Amino acid sequence: MSQRTSSLEDDFNDTTLIEDKDEIYDKRWKNVRVQQAISAQFFSRVKNYILVVGIIWFLYMWTRAPTAEHGPRKPLRALTKVYPGDYVNHEYGMGNIAPLTGFSSWFGKDQKIVIVLATNEAGGVLKWKNEQEWAIEKISIKNKLDYARKHGYGLILKDLTTAKKYSHEYREGWQKADILREVMDEFPKAEWYWWLDLDTLIMEPRKSLEDHILKKINAKTYRSLDVFNPLRLEEDIPYVDYTQSMDLLITQDCGGFNLGSFLIRNSDWSTAMLDIWWDPICYEQKHMVWEHKEQDALETLYAKEAWIRSRVGFLPLRMINSFPPGACNDYSDDPQYFYDSNARDFVVNMAGCNYGRDCWGEMQYYYNLREKLNKNLLRRLFFFL
Repeated sequence: MSQRTSSLEDDFNDTTLIEDKDEIYDKRWKNVRVQQAISAQFFSRVKNYILVVGIIWFLYMWTRAPTAEHGPRKPLRALTKVYPGDYVNHEYGMGNIAPLTGFSSWFGKDQKIVIVLATNEAGGVLKWKNEQEWAIEKISIKNKLDYARKHGYGLILKDLTTAKKYSHEYREGWQKADILREVMDEFPKAEWYWWLDLDTLIMEPRKSLEDHILKKINAKTYRSLDVFNPLRLEEDIPYVDYTQSMDLLITQDCGGFNLGSFLIRNSDWSTAMLDIWWDPICYEQKHMVWEHKEQDALETLYAKEAWIRSRVGFLPLRMINSFPPGACNDYSDDPQYFYDSNARDFVVNMAGCNYGRDCWGEMQYYYNLREKLNKNLLRRLFFFL
């Protein structure tokens, strides 16, 4: 009898245990269903926002850069011009990069700013360019093109061919004035032209020239040489009028005027100045005397001509022309010359890298640094984009 009673008690306990397990399972399943319902409700609320963000991101990536397979997408009106097209297409392997992509081009907007680049299609004058020099130019041109597309600027690439303008051998560098005159004719509605040598790299693509310089031009520039005068030019000459507008914005480094990156306004004054700067009589007499070619010519005009000095403004070097270490070697402790990533300097100029420095190494370093500094949040989270 006791055995039977014990057996019944065991069966009752087993049944109770099973019922308890079922109850626990039901409670857990109910919690899971509640969590699923909450998740579904939350997703139904935010799915439209996710869809909008996804569409915006897709449009941004679609308009930001061309695909390698199909080339750039054609906007309604192409504003960016690149010359000569065949040179850029074949030598640099960049495809048809002439059209400007971006929303500003869809409304037929004239460019207020035109970026001017120049290179020698023939491969150089004093020596042939090597493979690394071609690669440096390709990186530099693409850098400027991306920047022009981002801000709706014009861009033009001119060919520095080996030629004889007058009765003597031609030298690269003197053509800057001549090329700028041509560009003014091709972009007559532009307000400013920004000359950049190809050993420069724009490090902060988000900064527009308007916000960086032009909207606060008086606050960012100085006119008198008593602020900084590395050439020790005469500070005051008769008839200079600093109340006139600034039509030429340049920088000074440890050796004098720096023309690797400068801005010139579209004005009658600029046209006259370029004519004098490129005067064949002056060029004929001095091209073998002036070591720094067009730079020395402009320094001479500034030193002697009041009407030239009256419209020249100086920007601090690091506004548009920061140097890498190794340049201005005698002033290596002076921070006013050298690129500072913490200050997010706008442009780095690697001029003179072929004199005892590594041009390719410097270009690679600053290109990689630029990519690192300008990675947005999404690209940092999704590194594979």
